[in-house]
Amino acid sequence: MVLFGGANLACTRQEDTATPPREDAPAFDAGAPVLTRLTAEQYANTIADLFGDEVVVARSLEPDTSVDGLLSVGASVTSVSSWGVEHYELAAFDIAEQVMADPVLHGWFLSCTPAGATDSDCASEALETAGLFTWRRPLTSGELDRLVGRADAAGATLADFHDGLAFALAALLQSPHFLYRVEEGEAANGERSYTDWEMASRLSFFLWNTTPDAALLAAAEGGELTDTKTLVPHVDRMLDDPRATDGARNIFSDLFRLYSLDDLSKDTTVFPYWTPDVRSAAREETLRLIETWIFEEEGDYRDLFVSTRTFVDRRLAALYGIPAPLPNGFGEVRLDKSLGRRGLLGHISLLALNSHPVSTSVTRRGQFVREVLLCQPIPPPPSGVDTSIPAPDENARTMRERVQRHLEDPVCASCHQLTDPLGLGLENFDGIGLWRDLENEVEIDPSGDLDGEAFDNAWDLGATLSGHERLPACLVESLYRFSQRRSVSDGEDDLLAWHASGFAESGFRVKFLLRDLALSPAFRQVGEVSE
Repeated sequence: MVLFGGANLACTRQEDTATPPREDAPAFDAGAPVLTRLTAEQYANTIADLFGDEVVVARSLEPDTSVDGLLSVGASVTSVSSWGVEHYELAAFDIAEQVMADPVLHGWFLSCTPAGATDSDCASEALETAGLFTWRRPLTSGELDRLVGRADAAGATLADFHDGLAFALAALLQSPHFLYRVEEGEAANGERSYTDWEMASRLSFFLWNTTPDAALLAAAEGGELTDTKTLVPHVDRMLDDPRATDGARNIFSDLFRLYSLDDLSKDTTVFPYWTPDVRSAAREETLRLIETWIFEEEGDYRDLFVSTRTFVDRRLAALYGIPAPLPNGFGEVRLDKSLGRRGLLGHISLLALNSHPVSTSVTRRGQFVREVLLCQPIPPPPSGVDTSIPAPDENARTMRERVQRHLEDPVCASCHQLTDPLGLGLENFDGIGLWRDLENEVEIDPSGDLDGEAFDNAWDLGATLSGHERLPACLVESLYRFSQRRSVSDGEDDLLAWHASGFAESGFRVKFLLRDLALSPAFRQVGEVSE
């Protein structure tokens, strides 16, 4: 049967010519399966891939929530409110009506000509195909019969086959089998592993941030995604596909909270250059550098923090004080040392995100380095402790002088000694990341220390961070959590160390790490379903 995208859902086993996965993975405790709701972006991507970019998702959906630092983890532990249920239903009918009103949009699953307002055979054929792609697995006979019955009943009432089929399509789109990734695994030979159909979804949403394509579903039908030898070429195909850049952008947008730039508010009387255009350009700069580094450069992850290479448009070029590389759009530039900024820590996106609406924040910036880049959690302040920074006065005009109280107070110092010396290294950048030499007419001192390694300024901080032993190991842990959509347990420490060792042997190439995680035994094995 010819399905979506012109692909044929039949087993097309690929030749095993790819590099095999690494062997000798240590024993680990497989986590219990999690029921993960599609994020808002995954929902939109899935609708676009199934029905086309012309379909509008006009409804607001259940908002995403970050848990353990990731939206992907939050999607597996948060529930849907009654408001969310209602809006998923409204969105499903909106989409179904658009699709069924346009033969171009529904032609891939409705290839038969109905005999009248009701045609069970034609509806069954259409819904069998649509159900496979929306639920990412074949429908059972009972599920298909219920959907056909709904289409027939609605078609008879509305006196139109296509209007009736829209009701069945809406049922597919508001079902938990569409809105959630139902991946429970099944027991065999003493261990519990994900099925081929579940593996298709796991791979696709991890590496592409969208639903499986026809080729991946064909591989699932052929049993190729639970067999190590046949799994490898499918993973390699996916990483070589342009959609892998979308997946990587989503991973780092989630990890670095770049999605928050859309709603990041700044006091425009203090920062008049902070506009929606600058917010979107700042996010694009960071994601474009990362995707280029992963897939074109295949560079060392650590070098992202010392790279003078970046991508800017006219707005960012003006803010960085450099000539625009192109009249329109983004172009590549090299940053001179005289500018003081390099690497990801010099990007407006990360500097603005980790600041206050009216000022910088040495604590937030240092906390970002510690928690997100080095995976060193900072405990919250004790209740009742005053965390405010004194206003500048004649005796404390710079941020360094004003935060000194936190560094000297025994109650505060244990945490602030971990964050503030790092944040002070970025004080030459204001609350939206523009360079400055002075604060309140006093020259800024950006020197600091990272775990015993002194640095003089932000330029040197990038090099110090790049050489920190926790930097690559933290990325391994973060991407592992992202791929598993849950927190890491102590029983997985040896496996994380094994992945970190492979990452190091690869030259710290992120593309290698993505492949290694997708081929990991932990990506295919799962614990018992929690009661």
